[in-house]
Amino acid sequence: MKSISAGELARRLSGEDAPFLLDVRDPEELADGAIAGSVNIPMDEVEQRLAELPAGRDLVVICHLGFRSARVARRLGALGYDRVMNLRGGMEAWLTESSRP
Repeated sequence: MKSISAGELARRLSGEDAPFLLDVRDPEELADGAIAGSVNIPMDEVEQRLAELPAGRDLVVICHLGFRSARVARRLGALGYDRVMNLRGGMEAWLTESSRP
């Protein structure tokens, strides 16, 4: 399974070929913040909602700390998604990285 750092994701999001962002946290967790443009599909619903995921595009899976998203990324890889990455450290890393001057 591939992973991506918060800094690298920020760089990729500002480019022309931005990845699709899949946030697998539960809806109540979104109050803690979300990355603009991310799509929320709770972890337990991902396999039932595969039709909502783009084919042929980089896909970054996000959760709070990176553990649940790693599980989902591995599962998506097993289902044939070969351009899937896990956000290392999850939203915690994203918020820490984005708060730096």
